[in-house]
Amino acid sequence: MYERYAGLIFDMDGTILDTEPAHRKAWREVLGRYGLRFDEPSMVRLNGSPTWRIAQWVIEMNEADLDAYQLAQEKTEAVRAILLDSVRPLPLIDVVKEWHGRRPMAVGTGSVSSLAEALLAHLGLRHYFHSVVAADHVQNHKPAPDTFLLCAQQMGVEPAQCVVFEDADFGIQAAHSAGMDVVDVRLL
Repeated sequence: MYERYAGLIFDMDGTILDTEPAHRKAWREVLGRYGLRFDEPSMVRLNGSPTWRIAQWVIEMNEADLDAYQLAQEKTEAVRAILLDSVRPLPLIDVVKEWHGRRPMAVGTGSVSSLAEALLAHLGLRHYFHSVVAADHVQNHKPAPDTFLLCAQQMGVEPAQCVVFEDADFGIQAAHSAGMDVVDVRLL
């Protein structure tokens, strides 16, 4: 099915790993410390964004006087503890296993590299991927194409020869902007 592509790129959260419940729990925990409210459906639309950008959105929505980077760091620390005990691969991991050794593959995620690397290693999945490009590796985040373009570069594959597997609108926009085909895993 994916023979025509020279490289496969996977988003991580909600695409190959079931991390979304842990992320929501961590946000509730951290935002509760400050009495901040958030609209979960609106927050879901920000999936694929780096944590600090989501934190900035919550701060602005609540008209709070907090530092987005500090709030993001607190959320990252909270989610790390939850995830290492609860995260499981999603069914799309079968595509990763099927194509391992047949095509170079990368992860392009809005998570920070320390968390992404820890999760993939914890689940014994890191060796499937040529590279992991995370939020702290690029200046312009999804929906900008930088994450996926860096994945292609690190795999040594032209962007037009890549397919991206994504579950978020920002990620789909980023893949299209990079000139890549996209599989919206929400439709599988």
